[in-house]
Amino acid sequence: MPRIPLEDNFTDVIGKAQRGLKLGDDALAAAANIPVADLRAVQQGEVRENTLLALARPLGLERNALLALARREWYPEQPIFKRGFAMFNTPFEDLTVNSYLVWDAKTRLAAAFDTGTDARGMLDTISSEGLTLRNIFLTHTHPDHIADIHRLAATGAQIWASELEPLGRLGAQTFQENAHFHLGELAIKTLFTWGHSPGMTTFFVTGLAWPLAIVGDALFAGSMGGSSTHFDMQLRNNQQKILKLPADTVLACGHGPLTTLKQERQHNPFYARRHAP
Repeated sequence: MPRIPLEDNFTDVIGKAQRGLKLGDDALAAAANIPVADLRAVQQGEVRENTLLALARPLGLERNALLALARREWYPEQPIFKRGFAMFNTPFEDLTVNSYLVWDAKTRLAAAFDTGTDARGMLDTISSEGLTLRNIFLTHTHPDHIADIHRLAATGAQIWASELEPLGRLGAQTFQENAHFHLGELAIKTLFTWGHSPGMTTFFVTGLAWPLAIVGDALFAGSMGGSSTHFDMQLRNNQQKILKLPADTVLACGHGPLTTLKQERQHNPFYARRHAP
């Protein structure tokens, strides 16, 4: 798979923080003690480092991580799973979306997480690895994440969605927070990390080479999913439920590349200062 670009650049991070905090341009510029013209230049993609440093504080962003993002100095090191894990990246409008497959090496039982826009690659892997797809877990039900649900559900696997974001029309069963599922030696636990959507769920998987958190659009490498209505809760849920997982946890995001908890604690402008090493 070719290198997947970061989902967000520095202008996206600034925009998400500004919208989430409900700060207009005039209010944000005043809080940062900069001219509005400088703010708008940065919003349009101009890398003005002093302006970025001034904006970090009122936006609650870690200044060095924001600056590194603007300079394009960081891309997450990619963890390697020798078996039991596969990532799929499919196009959706002007972006791409990820879906994932995990399986137990002994029983060959598998679980899918979201579908992306084309599940044929996942079905090919299921066939070539001799797997039985037992469950289809949905991080949330936004169209890009469930676009090929009918094709994947035709395998007979059970669809699961959060009780806060049910999908009864497709016969999905619902789960509560801290629900536990097992596939052979793999254990899967649900964590409600809502904010981007009402039922946004992180699935914490153990039994692979690394602890794995499939986070949907709760968190991205160097950023997080947007929310103009529940930004504070999204920040809090991510911090309390994702950022407190074991330090070697791999984060499988809904968009962009894989990352790790350790890297996000150091390089994500939303969280680096809150979890400084």
